Amino acid sequence: MKILIILPNWLGDAIMATPAIEALCVIYPDAQLTLVGSYVSIEALKHHPQCLRSYVDETKKEGNRFLNTYRFAKELGVHDMAITFRNQLHSSLLLCCSGTPITAGRASWHSHLLLTHAIKPAHPSHLVEQYRDIAQSLSEKPLEIGHLKLHIKPHIFERPTLGINPGATYGSAKRWYPEKFAEVARAFSDSYEIVLFGGPNEVEMANDIEARLDGVNVMNLAGKTSVQELCARIGGLDLFVTNDSGPMHAAAAYQVPTVAIFGPTRYLETSQWMNEKNVIVRHDMECAPCMKRECPLGHHECMKSITAQEVIEATKKICLERGKL
Repeated sequence: MKILIILPNWLGDAIMATPAIEALCVIYPDAQLTLVGSYVSIEALKHHPQCLRSYVDETKKEGNRFLNTYRFAKELGVHDMAITFRNQLHSSLLLCCSGTPITAGRASWHSHLLLTHAIKPAHPSHLVEQYRDIAQSLSEKPLEIGHLKLHIKPHIFERPTLGINPGATYGSAKRWYPEKFAEVARAFSDSYEIVLFGGPNEVEMANDIEARLDGVNVMNLAGKTSVQELCARIGGLDLFVTNDSGPMHAAAAYQVPTVAIFGPTRYLETSQWMNEKNVIVRHDMECAPCMKRECPLGHHECMKSITAQEVIEATKKICLERGKL
């Protein structure tokens, strides 16, 4: 059974698709997976033991994207079935042009035209459940979804370690403030080693936190890890404090105790999936969730109003429940 899977672009969304992928592999234990996605999604998910081929989608880089998509589809070849977790014209076109007889994606004008199954997921629901609903069209048996899953071995730290993730690739509206992250890190620096995470565009933010932690032993990994190394390091943490972000979902895949700070996004749709060792810190706002990359009103109160002490108390709660404080 050859299954072609087009992954979501964002790291977090790709990780949230893993329960649906794992469920398909239970239904089809001999499945041979071909994964197509962004660089970050492929780097995170290509380690699946049933993944035989993986491709970074570069159809929009240069030239005519429609022609590039057609050529890429012919390179991928015919599979027994295919699914796209992206709601995007070129993804539907890619599956159609591959010649695969059974194809599925989220309901839209292009999926109705180009795919054999255009699925409207139950709403409101968690994104993991929405992905399951789309994948269900590929099986007559019900798909049983479990935890998020990454097939990357977690790193082993020598001492209890607290990870701090101040970034969020989607935009500034999802980011809490460096000075507040620094307060949280300092509050736990006697009990935990502190590790700072961040992508190449978040180095300045991590450096700001490190500068505020003068006298504290800090490992600043911002901009220094591959996607695989990022997931492995997060997987080895004892505690994680993070914005709503891809790394937050990586932590859920490893069941890392997590304090997640939410502002402008739909926390019921994109919170950590099936991680009982997590606490969400958020404030109800009339203007939230706005789902904007930057605060459209200019005040950013959904994040600004969250205090360092609130996050410290939430982190202490997790530590006390686990007998680690």
